[in-house]
Amino acid sequence: QVQLVESGGGLVQAGGSLRLSCAASGSIFSINVMGWYRQPPGKQRELVASIGTVGNTIYADSVKGRFTISRDNARNTVNLQMNSLKPEDTAVYYCRLLRGDGMVYWGKGTLVTVSS
Repeated sequence: QVQLVESGGGLVQAGGSLRLSCAASGSIFSINVMGWYRQPPGKQRELVASIGTVGNTIYADSVKGRFTISRDNARNTVNLQMNSLKPEDTAVYYCRLLRGDGMVYWGKGTLVTVSS
């Protein structure tokens, strides 16, 4: 069993910053990929950024240069620093863990609203 708990969402003006955090607990394995996905209103869920155990990262083109993903393996946490936020970044943000055995787990999501 794996639990993912997100925090840090909220309302921010365009150009502002937010930091999302996700804490993982349970049988997460030492090898995994943690990431953030988002689902804008009326749209499909999409990858924002992911980071492997050794720090390899992937970013969506739309957030490159603005968002930074990081992780603390000792604390089993992953963070997403979001700068220069735009109204189109408004979405529910979900933490995701891809475990080394292929199992995927999701958090319940945290809402980020960027006002213009």
